[in-house]
Amino acid sequence: MAFIQRRVRAGRDGEPGDVSYRVRYRGTDGKERSKSFKRKIDAERWAATQMASIAKGEWIDPQESRVTFGEWVPQWELTLHHLGPRTRQLNVGVAHNYLVPLFGARPLDSITRSDVQAMLGDELAAGELSNSAVRRHVMVLSQILQSAVEDGRLGRNVAKSIRLPPEQARSMRRLNETELQRLIAATPSFHRPMVMTAAFLGLRWGEITGLGVEHLDFDAATVRVERQMQDINGKMRFTQPKSKSGYRTVSAPESLMEVLAQHVKRRQVRESGLVFPGEAGRPLRGGAFRRVWLRAVEAADLQGFVFHELRHTAVALAIAQGAHPMAIKERLGHASITTTLDRYGGLFPSLDRDIANGLDATVRRATDSLAARPGLRSEIDFGL
Repeated sequence: MAFIQRRVRAGRDGEPGDVSYRVRYRGTDGKERSKSFKRKIDAERWAATQMASIAKGEWIDPQESRVTFGEWVPQWELTLHHLGPRTRQLNVGVAHNYLVPLFGARPLDSITRSDVQAMLGDELAAGELSNSAVRRHVMVLSQILQSAVEDGRLGRNVAKSIRLPPEQARSMRRLNETELQRLIAATPSFHRPMVMTAAFLGLRWGEITGLGVEHLDFDAATVRVERQMQDINGKMRFTQPKSKSGYRTVSAPESLMEVLAQHVKRRQVRESGLVFPGEAGRPLRGGAFRRVWLRAVEAADLQGFVFHELRHTAVALAIAQGAHPMAIKERLGHASITTTLDRYGGLFPSLDRDIANGLDATVRRATDSLAARPGLRSEIDFGL
């Protein structure tokens, strides 16, 4: 049970001074805690909150919650071992560049749901960040607070149930054969084989830039994906594919392998061991290639087309050849067929009609069988 004591500080010349209200209660560890407030209503609310937390078994020693947000972030970073290097870098960057400047000096238990809502609203109103970036800020904040909950520093995660803005995902754009031919022709010869590989095999950027010459099998006409190249804190490093299904062998058109056979004779390829290095023979960085890419898409009159959409183009081309969804899944390295269908299901408009056409012969055999037995009456005889 909590007790509220009214306290009056002595003023000058015997006059009453400031009034405060001190809350006293015992925590679940049996020790007495206290906190003072200038207003009685604030003291009553805080006391009620502490009693409710004790009753629910969610009470946290206030001393534990006095750790500031900035002090807790390094402890949270120790829990990120399960993340890939790139994702870890992004989340830690969000914490240090956006969240610590905002909440760093605040005790963990002083951050409220309204604080999180205010951060979300301010970032959306400013219009300087994409919805995806704003979503990541809230999600990283939630992860940090959740780690404090699990460590016994907080009673609840105030960012856990915040409604996030929609992703505003970019509509999927893909090139037809004529547009792709223009793009390939507009790409400088050094990078042209890489653009063709992305467009016909559907590999991701990191998978393409991480390809080694040893991953090409010219006899079998296949490309083996077993790593990717990523920029981690300014250093280009090899990392594992996104998932177990990312390890795969992709069959390539013979004509593409002929292009690659000539390309790997380049000095930069031989010296680096990478199929698609930069022109200086070092790992290709996205920023360096971006200038080349923008000039190529402009020359091809495809303004706004991004490199990742070559992956969508590869899917569209494969489906046009009659590829089955499971074959697309394996080719792209998706972990689940659900991902493939969610993303590219709209490119399979003929599948439902194909099912109906396939069943047509079965239906005809069934009706022919009924016609061959004149003594059997059925719904068909009644025209139903």
